[in-house]
Parts: sequence; C-alpha cells; structure tokens
Amino acid sequence: MARSAATTPGRRADFARNAGLLVSAAKELFDERGPEVALDEIARRAGVGNATLYRHFPTRRDLLVAVYAEEVAALCARGEALLQDTSPVEAFFEWMDDFVVHVATKRALAFAATESRTERRTEQFDRWLDSMRSAAGGLLLRAQEDGSIRPDLVVDDLMALVNASALAGADPCHARRMLRIVRHGIEETRTSTGVETTRT
Repeated sequence: MARSAATTPGRRADFARNAGLLVSAAKELFDERGPEVALDEIARRAGVGNATLYRHFPTRRDLLVAVYAEEVAALCARGEALLQDTSPVEAFFEWMDDFVVHVATKRALAFAATESRTERRTEQFDRWLDSMRSAAGGLLLRAQEDGSIRPDLVVDDLMALVNASALAGADPCHARRMLRIVRHGIEETRTSTGVETTRT
C-alpha cells in the first residue's frame, strides 16, 4: 500500500523543522515583548502560515509549554533525583523551592495552568500538567510516608498552593517567602513526647 504523503520522511522533516522555527520565534518574541504577543506575529517571524502554527500548537498554552519544555524537563529530572535524598521532607521542599522559582519567572505558563477548566485542553498541555503532578506527587508521597507532611494533602492541592504562592509574589524572593508560609501549614511537627501534630 502506498505510504501517505503526511507520513513520508520529507513531510516529517518539514513538520519538525516548522515546529522548531515556531518555538525559536516564540522565544525571541516572548523575550522582546512578553508572552501575550500576537500568535500571527510569531508565525510571520517563523516564516510559516497561521494554519501551520495552529497545527503544531492549537492553543497559546501549548506554545508556552513548548517554549519552556527544556526547563520543565530539567525540573522533572530534578524531582526524580531528589527521590534518592535521605531526608524526604527536605527533598520535597527543595523541589518545591525550585518549582516556585520556575513558576514565578514563567508567570504566563502558571496563569495558563490556572485558566478556566472549561477551556479546551490539548494533549501537549495535559502532558505538561501530568509531568509536574508526577514529579510533585512522588516527593509528596515519600514525605507523607515518612510522617513529615500532613497526610490529607493531595497533589492538586499542593500544585494550587505553589502556583498561588508564585503568582502572588512580585519576584522569586517573595514567592519563596510565600512558600515558607505554606510549609508552616503543611509540615508535621513532633512534640516533646514524640507525638506528631499538624501545625494550624
């Protein structure tokens, strides 16, 4: 059976090349004018049509995810490495600190993550959310099993708290201060008798 033109090596190479051009153009324009720059302007700088842009990135959120993909991958890898740390609670909050700085410096991506749930979700954006949840969830579970973090906290609560901390801050330093306040609320403490209590 004849191979579809859409799956030929040449077409796949063109597809990958156009995606790279779009991500490069978006990075440049985000740096120059911020992440709200018009998508058709990104397409023009990349030298492709609007239809090509939307085939690759159906929403602005997808383009933001692609632009910051390397940083997100590094953050997830950091979470995997911290699973080997001998102190589950310190590993957990060390990753949370990295995450809150990432969000505070990539506020557009954080705002995209908190947009209305009624907005159309795409596979690219869902993959980004799943990778963040997975990294946070593994560290959270380990700290909970250690008795260091309150057991009623779930990963979606955690992500919402950290996103809010980052978005409320004017800069990463303020975001870190907000995270320290969050830590006070979710970390278990031990009394002089050795009984664990939850801070209130």
